[in-house]
Amino acid sequence: MRRDLASLFRATEIDARLVGMVGALALIWIGVDLMSGGAFLTPRNLWNLSVQTASVAVMASGMVLVIVARHIDLSVGSILGVVGMIMGVTQAEVLPRYLGYESSLIWIAALAVGLVAGAAIGLLQGLIVAYLGVPAFIVTLGGLLVWRGAAWWITSGRTVAPMDDAFRRMGGGIEGAIGSTWTWAVALLAFVAIVWRTLHARRRRRKVGFALRPVWAEVTVAGLACLAVLAVVLVANSYNLPPRVAERLAAARSVAVPPEGLSIAHGLAVPVLIAVAVAIVVTFLAQRTRFGRYVFALGGNPEAAELSGVDTRRVTVLVFVLMGTLCAVAAAISTARLNAATNAQGTLDELYVIAATVIGGTSLGGGLGTVAGAVLGALIMQSLQSGMVLMGLDTPLQNIVVGVVLVVAVWLDRLYRARALKGSVA
Repeated sequence: MRRDLASLFRATEIDARLVGMVGALALIWIGVDLMSGGAFLTPRNLWNLSVQTASVAVMASGMVLVIVARHIDLSVGSILGVVGMIMGVTQAEVLPRYLGYESSLIWIAALAVGLVAGAAIGLLQGLIVAYLGVPAFIVTLGGLLVWRGAAWWITSGRTVAPMDDAFRRMGGGIEGAIGSTWTWAVALLAFVAIVWRTLHARRRRRKVGFALRPVWAEVTVAGLACLAVLAVVLVANSYNLPPRVAERLAAARSVAVPPEGLSIAHGLAVPVLIAVAVAIVVTFLAQRTRFGRYVFALGGNPEAAELSGVDTRRVTVLVFVLMGTLCAVAAAISTARLNAATNAQGTLDELYVIAATVIGGTSLGGGLGTVAGAVLGALIMQSLQSGMVLMGLDTPLQNIVVGVVLVVAVWLDRLYRARALKGSVA
């Protein structure tokens, strides 16, 4: 049986660790659903779970490259907090003085200011790490304190609210979803992309003379991917707006309400689409660009990478700039979801981001990691947190569970690397 599974994984080239993570996620979902009286595996909770996972998944996508390059960023939660506060103040207090409260440019300008601020913070920390030689652990530990204090200093502890109506759509909610029709359109686009990628990859392999996967393996992998997309779409379209909200929207759009009432599906949430887009872009950077190859070379062997002509300092700076920018994207999602910028925003997010990245298979030793694994790790972490909330566990106990999961994940990573090294030697 074990040999059959090993041959199946070799033929399909499916990462066994990702399969194990999917299995662990399924066990968590089933277990929590049983212990919560069936409250977990509902369209409403799963839809909310996807929205709650989005900001952590965005930051975990960037943390993959940071850890692959043999660094760490402990300041991501604080960067999210300070950038969220900057965007909040920009759109709620600064820009309305010049553009007016009804201007459609407010949310665009606020988002641009936040992205620039996040990139600048990442640039500063990257320069200190790369050119001053201060370890990333110390730089970002200092950043954790500095940027959290800066978030408080901007407004002296005030909460800034509300946010611009268009900006709020990035956080999900009633108007932060694309509806059932557009959700099916996105699904159709995903199906086409999966088929195209399968055929394109096979064509490239044939062109360069690499061994081709069996046709049944190609069909199996593509079919599983399409089934996953279909499952997500069905869940998203199964969660309907509350009847009164649906009637209010119908009245605002001059739509007649039938006697049996309206049934309007949320569809995919905007923050989920943002997280998926970020994961795709970062995966492309990691696998298809020179920058990505340099990051993995730097993490695999820094000395060899430098001797081969890689500008390791520049690569390090760019990794931290990317991380800061993605923290800004996560800050936009979080601030829009809360409809406010608060000083507690992003607290302990660094723990969840690092845990998600490590659980997703990124090695703390550098040189190994996938964005898909990190996103799946973020979903596992958020599932644990959401499940513990549904079961009524206290916050201290939730933190204990997350800490234990992180330690176990690192231990399993060490076992996996030791086993892989032993197998390669043999």
